[in-house]
Amino acid sequence: MTIEGIEASTAKTSAVDSAGSLTQQFIDGVSFRLTRPVAHDDGTLAEILRSDWPEVQSEVVQVHLTTTEPGHVRGWGVHQHSTDRLFVVKGLVSIVVYDARVGSATYGMLNKFFVSERSPGLLTIAPNLYHGWKVLGPDEAFIINMPTVAYDHAQPDAVDLPYESDDAARVVPFRW
Repeated sequence: MTIEGIEASTAKTSAVDSAGSLTQQFIDGVSFRLTRPVAHDDGTLAEILRSDWPEVQSEVVQVHLTTTEPGHVRGWGVHQHSTDRLFVVKGLVSIVVYDARVGSATYGMLNKFFVSERSPGLLTIAPNLYHGWKVLGPDEAFIINMPTVAYDHAQPDAVDLPYESDDAARVVPFRW
């Protein structure tokens, strides 16, 4: 049977292997631990972070909640000393991490994650990696961050490369 347009189609690839582990190669300094909500008689419980997880190599010094409106992009941010540990509590969020560290073993690599309350996980992002997100669903997204360095109001450990700038389009090879 002939299928019109089949030559323009691409083969699907799976995001997980048969054991349910992500197949994506991670940027050096990025980890993603899938978690799952466990149902009980009153609702569900999902672990967000445990000190005995191998992905958690530093103590929790601060926890904050950030929200983003539907359709909005937050990017591109870089922390020069702190590691971000992100957990999406509500909403469907596409999170992208890009390695622009010259000399890094994963220089030029891009990681994409789709996270929500139905598909939760702890995303760890090392310092000096560009990262940002877009809310894909119809609801405001709620994201918990548990950075490894407490926020310094006098000298924030963050720089921004505005998503809509020409420089961002040149530096980070990804657009939503």
